[in-house]
Amino acid sequence: MKFIDEAIITVQAGNGGRGCVSFRREKYIPNGGPDGGDGGKGGDVILETTSRKHTLYHFRYKRNFKVENGGSGQGQNKAGKNGRSLTIEIPPGTVVTNADSGEIVRDFIKAGESFIVAKGGRGGQGNQRFKSSTHRAPRFAQPGEPGQTATLKLELKLLADVGIIGLPNAGKSTLISVISSARPKIDGYPFTTLTPNLGVVQTGWGEPFVVADIPGLIEGAHKGAGLGIRFLKHIERTLILVHIIDVSSIDLDDPLHSYTTINRELAGYSDRLAEKPQIVVLNKLDMPGAQKAADLFRSAAKGQKIFLISAKTGNGIKDFKLKLAEMIAKIRGQ
Repeated sequence: MKFIDEAIITVQAGNGGRGCVSFRREKYIPNGGPDGGDGGKGGDVILETTSRKHTLYHFRYKRNFKVENGGSGQGQNKAGKNGRSLTIEIPPGTVVTNADSGEIVRDFIKAGESFIVAKGGRGGQGNQRFKSSTHRAPRFAQPGEPGQTATLKLELKLLADVGIIGLPNAGKSTLISVISSARPKIDGYPFTTLTPNLGVVQTGWGEPFVVADIPGLIEGAHKGAGLGIRFLKHIERTLILVHIIDVSSIDLDDPLHSYTTINRELAGYSDRLAEKPQIVVLNKLDMPGAQKAADLFRSAAKGQKIFLISAKTGNGIKDFKLKLAEMIAKIRGQ
């Protein structure tokens, strides 16, 4: 299934029903008074998060939602039927904004949250509501109020505990495939990963956690270069960043070049990303000359926690997974 992380939908709540103009007409009761009932309320449009949804894919084919109107009032003081509300299911982690004003309507974090994004119109009052001592036979009633209409932008931010970042071809997809059950497409060309992949990691110690490999970032990504800022938002809610670097591509004259490039993009996007806990992983240790490059990197990156691994052979993976589980448990307070 293709991962859809943005969608624009139009929602229209139901209109309120019209109030009724009616007079009591019964045998043996001459000059019966007004008995027009109120109109029913229009249905609401409700967004609700559910763990059954993981993408915004279902909005690809249906983007317009219109809700039932309230029924008109009737004689004998009978109120019109309320319109049925519509509940639209979305995945947790969806941010809803008004597409016209850009104002955030609701930031949905977890499953089970619900919010009315368009309220149904109130039903009009029937003529019996307007009876008074000076106006005993009102021949008018209120029309129903129109329901609210809105154009909404939905943006899904992946709810992963760990975000795997790095330049294209650093080995993100391979890493997620060896530490989790995810099986992403892996090829030998830049931007193999065009959509984030999610995987659940189980270490046998502590609670399982979710990792996401984020499509390759390049210099200028926070300004829209390459795959742009589209995927930077997916790592805002992660607990930890795993910064993977292809050790075979390290510049021996400037060993921290790729490392500083990615971190500069994170800082350019938001301070929040730049301040997240980060583990550096030097991958492809099985390549010729990798150890020399790794030593130069470690010497230049003093004080930074660094893991040396080969995602291809599995070397160093076990210790790396245990460290991740330990850090996540500490952050969660487990």
